[in-house]
Amino acid sequence: MAQPPSPPPGDRIAKVIARAGLASRREAERMIEAGRVSVNGTVIDRAALNVTDSDRVEVDGKALGAAPDPRLWLYHKPAGLVTTTKDEQGRPTIYDDLPEDLPRVMSVGRLDLNSEGLLLLTNDGGLKRKMELPATGWLRRYRVRVKGRPNDDALQPLRDGIEVEGQRFQPMSVTIDRQQGANAWLTVGLREGKNREVRRAMADVGLSVNRLIRVSYGPFQLGQLKPGDVQEIRPRVLRDQLGLEGAKPDRPVPQRRRPPRASDPGARADGTAKRAQGAAGPKVPKHRPKSAANRAAPKPGTPRGGKGPKPRSGR
Repeated sequence: MAQPPSPPPGDRIAKVIARAGLASRREAERMIEAGRVSVNGTVIDRAALNVTDSDRVEVDGKALGAAPDPRLWLYHKPAGLVTTTKDEQGRPTIYDDLPEDLPRVMSVGRLDLNSEGLLLLTNDGGLKRKMELPATGWLRRYRVRVKGRPNDDALQPLRDGIEVEGQRFQPMSVTIDRQQGANAWLTVGLREGKNREVRRAMADVGLSVNRLIRVSYGPFQLGQLKPGDVQEIRPRVLRDQLGLEGAKPDRPVPQRRRPPRASDPGARADGTAKRAQGAAGPKVPKHRPKSAANRAAPKPGTPRGGKGPKPRSGR
């Protein structure tokens, strides 16, 4: 029986362009179809081509440089931004909000317009693809505020796995954190990232999501990162968590601080758990501190320390 032909050496041209940080793999394929890429002086129009280190690749007439070291950033995406490079409707995107000294980056997965919290950014197309694959098995945790008073029975279908509009959703971990007036706060964990999965699943069991905050993605936590801020993962941590070779010395961390935003006290997306996947969610206070209006007023003549004046000894 004839042996199947061995694959050609090297990597697909679109993959090489993505690794160089010039574009995502899909964007690179479109650049190739548009005739913007040449290999060894010949313009190509199809992405089904492997290249090696000995090939000279040019994009728009400029030589493709060596792939930079893979890097990863944590970004606290605010609500109201689209996770795309350019929006057809003219809405603001995350790239309008990122620090100017950040290199060209791609998002690992997406958060929709009204969602907020942890979004991972990388300069490496191969790393992006690796982290997005369900095969990684990484748990993604969300703090979710829903309208209504759900109980465990109502949420059980989500734990068992449901089908929404012909699409099967894998079982989720769902816990009720607290009831806050007409709303309830939940912690939801899932290991895949279908489009608007949490919102669609909640709607299927009769719950409307009015706030959604991602607090972790695998071993990476939102922590105390404020909306709009960016923090780079240290190369050694990146190597340890993803098995990347050759950790390089730490680089300065590009950050941009923004004025603090008023937030719902019940929606603290602190993600303070230091453990990796499966770690417990942010602690929810069992008792609210008494307001200043409810604190007992001191008795007349009593100082703030709570002790009255010492009696004067008689003479």
